[in-house]
Amino acid sequence: MPTAQRASGALFGMAFGDALGARTEFLTVERILQQFPPAGPVAPEGSPALVTDDTQMALAVGEALLEAPRPYTAATLEPPLRRAFLAWYNSPDNTRATGNTCLSACERLERGLPWLEATIANSKGCGANMRVAAVGLLPPTPGGQAARATSTNHSAIAQFQAALTHGHPTGLAAADLTAMTVQHLAAGGAPGDLPRWLRQYAQSQRSVYHADWLGTLWQRPGVTSPEEFIGRGWDECLAVLDRLDAALAQPDRASDPCLATGAGWVAEEAFGTGLLCFLLFPNDPVAAIRRAAVSSGDSDSIACLTGAFAGAAHGLAAWPAEWVQRIEYRERLERLGAAWDAAF
Repeated sequence: MPTAQRASGALFGMAFGDALGARTEFLTVERILQQFPPAGPVAPEGSPALVTDDTQMALAVGEALLEAPRPYTAATLEPPLRRAFLAWYNSPDNTRATGNTCLSACERLERGLPWLEATIANSKGCGANMRVAAVGLLPPTPGGQAARATSTNHSAIAQFQAALTHGHPTGLAAADLTAMTVQHLAAGGAPGDLPRWLRQYAQSQRSVYHADWLGTLWQRPGVTSPEEFIGRGWDECLAVLDRLDAALAQPDRASDPCLATGAGWVAEEAFGTGLLCFLLFPNDPVAAIRRAAVSSGDSDSIACLTGAFAGAAHGLAAWPAEWVQRIEYRERLERLGAAWDAAF
């Protein structure tokens, strides 16, 4: 699969999973199967097939990255991110059961507060990592030290976009892991290598605090250093990787994936369960997002992440062409995907 199709594949896959899971969120698996017999929803419904705030905010992050001058820094990226988040916050389409953290933080941003005061310090909801796929699609710089520097910058950007609304260290680390998963797959990395690679990455980042991006975010009662702050987030992510390894050791494609890696209302669980659904069906993107949608937790966010991973691995051609034509925000997804594909 040519890499030029993988960015669009990830972005459209994110939207397809979101649209599929939106119909099953808040339902038990038993109720889902009763409502969508025999095995759950099989395709996004409607024309357009509506998505949730997950896709809306992912587009906001991607479009802010396109707008921001290069090289990216906290100073150059914060204004377009703020504008994009506030455009979403004030949009008449912001009616999709949006999470309280994003709404509260955006209300503070609209009042003109510095982002360090606007962010919700103790929130690690999944709203920060379900929107981060575009960061993982930023093209890596090939070769040696330059590649490592680019990876570090991607890590900082992923955490920074999270920090504007979600100030908990696990929200930052989970967004980072999500972006790095997308990057690994979009660059042609083997899905089977991901659990080991992600564990090594998480361990390498455990004491890395991006002070030039995150400033004094770490300062709060009971935390003695930036390294201690970010380490807490990586420890929770490493714990969900333990649960992922256990689930993959005895793969169960029929049971509710939330039983293995969590319901997904918090960041590390949304990441772990979204990745589990992809790795249960690494060569069948449609089956992967269908599995993610038939889950008892935050089904739209879980399936959104699963779709981003599957699309990054397989490219746009893996998705039904008829779905591409019907998905909400198709033009914005195509424009953003084309820009990222060209960069690759």
